[in-house]
Amino acid sequence: MKYKKLFHAFLVIILLFVSKSYGYVNDDSRETKVMIITDFGTIKIRLYNETPLHRDNFIKLVKNHYFDSLLFHRVIQNFVIQGGDPDSKNAAPFIELGNGGPGYTIPKEFNPKLFHKKGVLAAARDSDLENPGQASAGSQFYIVQGHVWNDSLLQVQAKRITRMKLFNSIVNRSENKKILEQYQEFVKTRQTDSMKYLNDFINKQVDSELPNVPVFTFTDEQMKTYESSGGTPHLDNSYTIFGEIIEGLNVVDEIAKQKTDKNDRPLKDIRMRIVIIQ
Repeated sequence: MKYKKLFHAFLVIILLFVSKSYGYVNDDSRETKVMIITDFGTIKIRLYNETPLHRDNFIKLVKNHYFDSLLFHRVIQNFVIQGGDPDSKNAAPFIELGNGGPGYTIPKEFNPKLFHKKGVLAAARDSDLENPGQASAGSQFYIVQGHVWNDSLLQVQAKRITRMKLFNSIVNRSENKKILEQYQEFVKTRQTDSMKYLNDFINKQVDSELPNVPVFTFTDEQMKTYESSGGTPHLDNSYTIFGEIIEGLNVVDEIAKQKTDKNDRPLKDIRMRIVIIQ
């Protein structure tokens, strides 16, 4: 009897190994895939396991049909297409969108291996002065279209990233806590001139310190990708990327071509429906 149990245990281990080898075991290493259905076609996306908070939140919202009938409310050719604002569902034409959400944010999940190449899915968020922790919006997302860059232009973007990182660092200093509180109050009361004044105040600090800060450098992989297929490099290290397109890049290009109003909202509504396909 003892030998039979040992043999049975050994057999189970062998079967598990074979099952994993041929993909028969549904474990956590498999990536969830979703499909965004639009009037211009479908976009298939795989969600990264490297950003589990964003992955799980997106899956939850999809299962709850949160995105059904929402608009791609912000479309900028050669940059991004953005959606996920629940206020867009019944919005009248020409109404500015982009402030809606589920009432919570998601902690940032920056990963140096993930960058803003064409076709990645990332989370939108509020500005650093309003959101110094760079937490992501609860539901608003964007898909990168971008464009191709050459070496000299990438160096300019590297300096831009350096500045953005320094800006965030200064914003988070204890001596600027009062400024953050004031800024957030100005946002609530829509005092745009006062918001600009505080933003300029921080930027003056950035200008004074920037010459002493090492310039950000792209990896070889980033350089190669941005110079071949393109993307939006200046967003690296500032927004959480949590997936990428595996089919339907042409749909993004088609949506990005649509005419928009002064707020970058398409003149003709572009609605979405998102479903889990794996």
